Amino acid sequence: MTLSASEVNELRSEEVAKGLHPIFRRRWSPRSFLEQEVSPADLKHVFEAARWAASSGNGQPWRFIVGVRNSATHKRIVSTLAGFNKEWAPNAPVLILGTANTLNARGALNAYALYDLGAASAYLTLEATALGLAAHQMGGFDHAAIRKALDIPDSYVLGSVIALGYQGEPGTLANEPLIARETSPRERKPLSEMVFVAWGEPANLG
Repeated sequence: MTLSASEVNELRSEEVAKGLHPIFRRRWSPRSFLEQEVSPADLKHVFEAARWAASSGNGQPWRFIVGVRNSATHKRIVSTLAGFNKEWAPNAPVLILGTANTLNARGALNAYALYDLGAASAYLTLEATALGLAAHQMGGFDHAAIRKALDIPDSYVLGSVIALGYQGEPGTLANEPLIARETSPRERKPLSEMVFVAWGEPANLG
């Protein structure tokens, strides 16, 4: 029997460290979305959150291209999706492409542009979670095709496509492999594999 959306949320929140802020326990990346539209007010909120992310030299290099369901932009983004993403992401009421200007105000290379875009995208997804929305960031799309479809300048690096909307029931997904991904436990590497005092030497974090 397929788990319900509420059961999956409970399962996935239990797997996160208990002492973290609840927003981190609630945030994950569903693939099933309701038909319910995202209000313009909520869209503004998530982009406001992204706007206040930190950036190198306060350059704020990120630019987001947003497509709401049935718009030309949404259809163009959908046309570039690859792999499993073609099966579920078109159902999201909002699709967002994140980009970042690799040139700073002086025309010099900004080596941290993609890093800054990642920070802004993280803020966006956390604000979405706080508003009761679901966000799923994905890299499975044709980068050349989306650059051409959306007329993105060469000086802008591409980040992820973010599907945004309200979480749907896992059982509405197109096939069993997608349902299995939706309902599987969350997994993360232990801190000992990522926090060191010297390369390869885990920090003693208690």
